[in-house]
Amino acid sequence: MTTVAKGLEGVVASTSSISSIIDGVLAYRGIHIDELAEQSNFEEVVYLLWHGTLPKAKALEDLKRALGANASVHPAILEMMRLSPRDVHPMALLRTAVSALALFDTEAQDMSEEANLRKATRLVAKMPTLVAAWARIRSGKEPLEPQADQSIAYNFLYMLNGVEPDPIAVMALDKALVLHADHELNASTFAARVTVGTLSDMYSGVTSAMGALKGPLHGGANEAVMAMLEEIGAPDRVEAYIKDKLTKKERIMGFGHRVYKDGDPRAKHLRLMSEKLTNIVGESKWYEMSVMIEKIVTETKGLKPNVDFYSASVYHSLGIPRDLFTPIFAMSRMAGWTAHILEQYADNRLIRPRAEYVGPVGVHYVPLSERG
Repeated sequence: MTTVAKGLEGVVASTSSISSIIDGVLAYRGIHIDELAEQSNFEEVVYLLWHGTLPKAKALEDLKRALGANASVHPAILEMMRLSPRDVHPMALLRTAVSALALFDTEAQDMSEEANLRKATRLVAKMPTLVAAWARIRSGKEPLEPQADQSIAYNFLYMLNGVEPDPIAVMALDKALVLHADHELNASTFAARVTVGTLSDMYSGVTSAMGALKGPLHGGANEAVMAMLEEIGAPDRVEAYIKDKLTKKERIMGFGHRVYKDGDPRAKHLRLMSEKLTNIVGESKWYEMSVMIEKIVTETKGLKPNVDFYSASVYHSLGIPRDLFTPIFAMSRMAGWTAHILEQYADNRLIRPRAEYVGPVGVHYVPLSERG
C-alpha cells in the first residue's frame, strides 16, 4: 500500500542542517530569523549558511573581499544580454544568463569542495550585477561596474540607479536579502538538490532553481502582490475589490503558506520596513492598502500574510521595477541554493521518488492497419 502526498506535502525528503522551521520559527543554522534580521547583514548570513557558524572578523572581511573581487561579469554575457529581446520577463533572461556564467568559469566542471565553494562565491557575487545590468540594458543604458569595496545591497542599488544609494535604502534591502536567503526545502531549493543529486554541476543546479523560482506560486508572488495594489489604486477601493475577489473565490496573492499555520515570521519585519519606506518616499498609500487587505483577508479567511506580501511595497518604495522583484529574491536565495548544493554534494544520494500509476492497464498493441 502506498500513500500519495500531492505536492509532496508533509513528506520529509531529506535531512539538512542549513535552515529549519520548527513550531513556526524560522532559523538559519539554529539562529532565530528575528536575531539575524535585526542584528546581522547579508554577507554574514551568506557565510553562516555556507559554513554553519557566524564568521570571525577576518573571515568576514575575506568573504567580502572575495565577493567584491568576483562581482564583475564577462563582457560576452553582457553582449548576450544586449542582443536579447527587451520585452522578455527578467527571470527568463536571468535564467539564461546564470547558466551562461558556467561557460566562462574554468572550474565549472571541477567537483572538488574547494572549487564548489569558489563557484558559490562567484554566483552570489555576480547575481546582483546581472540583475542591475539587465535593468539598465533594457532601458537603453550602459551597465555599471560594481564597487568592490561595497556591500551587495549597496552595489545593487548603485548599479541599478547610477547614484550613491541612501543608507536607509541600503539597510532595507540588506534586511530583505537576509530574510529571503534560505527557507528549508522550498520548491526552488528542492529543484536545485534534485539536479545536483545526479552529480551535475553547480551552475546546472542553480539554473534549475531559477526556473522553479520564476513561477507565481513561488518567487513570482511578490510581483503579483504589487500588480494587485496598483490595480486597486487607492485605499477607498480596497474593501470592494478584495471582497469581490473573495466572493468569486479568487486567490489573493501574498497570503497563506504551506508550512506556516500561524503566520510567516518574516512578514513582520517587512511590514515595518514597508511602513517606514512608504512614508519616506511619500507613498504611504501602499502600506495603508496592504494593512487594509491584511485585515480583511485575515478576518474573512483566517489567512495571514507571507514574506511576499509586504516585500512588494518595500521593493516598490526602493524604486525597483515590479518585474525585478523575483530577480531580487533570486539574488538573496542564491546564498541558500548554493549552501544546499554544497550540502547535497557532501552526502549525496540520487533523488528518485516513485509515482502511483493511475492510467489504464492490460492494454495491447494494435497494428496501424487495424486502428479504425
